Amino acid sequence: MSVLTARFDVPLGAHAPRTARHATTAVLTGWGYRDDIWLDQAAVVISELVTNAVRHGGGCVEVSMECHHGRVTLLVADGSSVVPRRRDADSCGGRGLALIEALTTRWGVRDHQGGKQVWADLLPCPAGHRAHRS
Repeated sequence: MSVLTARFDVPLGAHAPRTARHATTAVLTGWGYRDDIWLDQAAVVISELVTNAVRHGGGCVEVSMECHHGRVTLLVADGSSVVPRRRDADSCGGRGLALIEALTTRWGVRDHQGGKQVWADLLPCPAGHRAHRS
């Protein structure tokens, strides 16, 4: 069984989440995922992960994606070793990890080249909405 992978750096700045959303959706569509709601959910997850990396991380932001046996994992690495923690929402934010938890089966953090990599396993794509099986 093959594993599909993709990896790209995201330019830092206010446009980073949008850039990551577009690239992630393009890759997933290229892998055969066609369910619009599922793709929108994947876009929200990557946007939140990248937003957290830009706001609270350090250094460059690297996005990776993996698909194995139909399970898709999104990964975002940055140069900070500070582990994200869920906090109460306020006018400045605090909703990102709650969104990630609602739209994924699980998420976590691992060490990555002196910083960290936050990963999230997406909910399964609805049956019949993926053109190619891995």
